[in-house]
Amino acid sequence: MTHAVGYAEIAEHFRGQIREGTMRPGDRLPTIRKVMQDWGVSNGTVVQAYATLKQEGLTSANSGAGTVVTDYGSDNIAARVRTHAVTGTALATGETSRIVEVGTVGAEEVIASRLDVEPGSPVQVRRRLVTRGGSPVHLSSSYYPAYVLEAAPELAEPVSTGGSRELASQRLGVAQGRVLEEVTSRLATEPESTALGLTGSVIVTQVLRTVYLTDGRVVEVALKVCNGSTVLKWSTPLTDTH
Repeated sequence: MTHAVGYAEIAEHFRGQIREGTMRPGDRLPTIRKVMQDWGVSNGTVVQAYATLKQEGLTSANSGAGTVVTDYGSDNIAARVRTHAVTGTALATGETSRIVEVGTVGAEEVIASRLDVEPGSPVQVRRRLVTRGGSPVHLSSSYYPAYVLEAAPELAEPVSTGGSRELASQRLGVAQGRVLEEVTSRLATEPESTALGLTGSVIVTQVLRTVYLTDGRVVEVALKVCNGSTVLKWSTPLTDTH
């Protein structure tokens, strides 16, 4: 039986090339017609795959040049760290962040295990919606251990800091070391669909990030949700090794 290729498989193919550096910023992706021929899929499948890459911040539509790899990927935390170092904000050009909730919640098991606390323990959460060009990009919930809140009490306020991890790292006097990213796909919850402007039963990508300082402590556990489907897991150094 022939395997039917879906948009997620095509998106992941190009996503992998971008992350591995095979395709670099400014490189042009194949035309929709070329991908249709190479993969034996419909126009709609390719369009959805390319829309997913664009929504993730990996590509953009360039007039006269088709779809090209962007200089900055919205889901690339290492790039965000570098951007913050240069500009003072972790947001890419054209992105805005709005805090939609700040408060204390009982830690779910998946969060508690990464913060090394008992499930149900009170932890600080900041939820924010990031948009690009007026369109929702992702909904993120960041959870912080008590020592981070003590060093950076601003994180308990409903005001964007431009880079919460960076603020906490600076206050603690310890650089960010690495991030463990665990990526899965699932159905969007009703609040997530509403925030991201999705309708119907929609598959979203859930990115669970555990950010470590160079001394081994966790500075943040973040749960990001965006439209799309993939299953990946990787660890990225956040310090300059050169």
